[in-house]
Amino acid sequence: MQKVENREILNNLRDSEGQQIAQSRCRILICAGTGCLAGGSGEVYDKMCELVANEPDVEVQFGAEIAHGDGPVDIKKSGCHGFCEMGPLMRIEPMGILYTKVKLEDCEAIFERTIKHGDVIRHLLYKQNGIEYQKQEEIPFYKKQTRLVLENCGHIDAEHIEESIAHGGYQALAKVLFDMTPDQVVNEILESNLRGRGGGGFQTGYKWKQVARQPEKIRYVVCNGDEGDPGAFMDRSIMEGDPHKMIEGMMIAAYAVGAQEGYIYVRAEYPLAISRLKKAIQDAEQWGLLGEHVMGTDFSFRLHINRGAGAFVCGEGSALTASIEGNRGMPRVKPPRTVEQGLFEKPTVLNNVETYANVPMIILKGAAWYKTIGPENSPGTKAFALTGSVKNTGLIEVPMGTTLREVIFDIGGGIKGDADFKAVQIGGPSGGCLITPHLDISLDFDSLKKMGAMIGSGGLVVMDSNTCMVEVARFFMNFTQNESCGKCVPCREGTKRMLEILERIVAGNGVLEDLDLLEELATMITETALCGLGKSAALPVMSTLKLFRDEYIEHVVDKKCASHTCSALRHFVISAELCKGCSKCARNCPVGAISGKIKEPFVIDDAVCIKCGACESNCAFGAIHVEA
Repeated sequence: MQKVENREILNNLRDSEGQQIAQSRCRILICAGTGCLAGGSGEVYDKMCELVANEPDVEVQFGAEIAHGDGPVDIKKSGCHGFCEMGPLMRIEPMGILYTKVKLEDCEAIFERTIKHGDVIRHLLYKQNGIEYQKQEEIPFYKKQTRLVLENCGHIDAEHIEESIAHGGYQALAKVLFDMTPDQVVNEILESNLRGRGGGGFQTGYKWKQVARQPEKIRYVVCNGDEGDPGAFMDRSIMEGDPHKMIEGMMIAAYAVGAQEGYIYVRAEYPLAISRLKKAIQDAEQWGLLGEHVMGTDFSFRLHINRGAGAFVCGEGSALTASIEGNRGMPRVKPPRTVEQGLFEKPTVLNNVETYANVPMIILKGAAWYKTIGPENSPGTKAFALTGSVKNTGLIEVPMGTTLREVIFDIGGGIKGDADFKAVQIGGPSGGCLITPHLDISLDFDSLKKMGAMIGSGGLVVMDSNTCMVEVARFFMNFTQNESCGKCVPCREGTKRMLEILERIVAGNGVLEDLDLLEELATMITETALCGLGKSAALPVMSTLKLFRDEYIEHVVDKKCASHTCSALRHFVISAELCKGCSKCARNCPVGAISGKIKEPFVIDDAVCIKCGACESNCAFGAIHVEA
């Protein structure tokens, strides 16, 4: 290993590693993201390694300590490919073939037919609307995206720095170290109008500028990787699939503001991300790209990993820095702000994973190029975690300004089971709902704010016509209430009272006055809570009340849930025409709510029924149903 002591060595290393990749007759990239690993991709990887090793005509080396095989076939563990619905995924280069839902028993056929003879196994290809897609880039899910931050995810071996360097890693860092002053770096980020991808949409360059101008010379760069939103996994996938891009962005920020130490705050529930970050930091230090005198310059930077305990509130800046310091993660009153007194009461740059991952390409390609993507006030791309009732769930990246319709129906493939679209929860538990009239609005910070919603970190939970929006509001309020740090009364007590009301409503005990009380509490919490998380805690309730008030009224007045989601409001009925009088339902009822005579229709006493559904699931004749 040759240490990178100057720019020339880095360029030579990039060329040699890139040439080695290009010379590979075949590269097998097996998704080793969390989702695919859970689906068995680890076993698939081991099996493919075994097959290649036992093939006398193929010379290959593999293992944790060896970056590249010297033979014609390389087997790599890549990061998340994004197409989570179809995992485990296997990409075969240079053919560009993407195999979906690969099982252990498929490995031998893949090796014999595809690797050795170039034949395509058709049943492993992705199919949509009767069309078969052989190449990954042709699949609508990928074709309609603009993958810049996620460009390397799924295409490189995330565990070896050589792959990152071969794809341009640390070139932007070299540019700032040898060609730019710190002020020029700050101005370039300012000019790009890069806005923070963590939720607030604050201008990144302005934040850096504020830190750089502080009289205190000890400064820190911190990355918020504590992704706590239900259904969100954008930052996790970047840390797992291309950790060096984020690290490079942090180093550029450190150079720009004069910081010598940085911290990555990662939730402990992301063990794979932590493992790959540790490996990336270790490799970068060994190669002279991190630590003392980076690339032979006067710039030095040390990077540490801090594991969070999964507290949602630690996504807030002051709570996060308190947690790193070893204190309880609780927000504090501002000012002073983090840029003035952040970590260890020193000026601190705090951005999230995706924000830092945008920085290297802005430096390399320029602010003018960056602003050609997306709207003027929100340039660039945004990664979203697309989940819920959509056919193609997964991690996507689209230009800012893309519409919900394009995301859900073009990339996501539409609603599962061809049901009707009802709503999408955007921005996580602190976000709001958007409905059909909103499908064509621009997905950017300012447009969504006007709609009473927010991008947040980028979670998109799609809901169909079978979803109960009152239960959705209860779910998110339960999450928020559980995650409240308890420091301020409005959030601690206000969310608790709101949750109690929502639980009464879904239990069938709500009254109309509860709706007014919910709105009153929501306004109070929003106006008086200490931190941004508390101020946005009531947003899911406020948005569903505004857009789906009829559903709330149905729950409290008619004591019905049209989607049959709220079990307490389900009314089970036995059809006299279909009932055979077998008594099976009565025998299986845990509370004795069903009575009747053999060979005659049975009946359910609704006053005794606990709505468990045991009768419905046990009826062989389909005679029991929930009354509409």
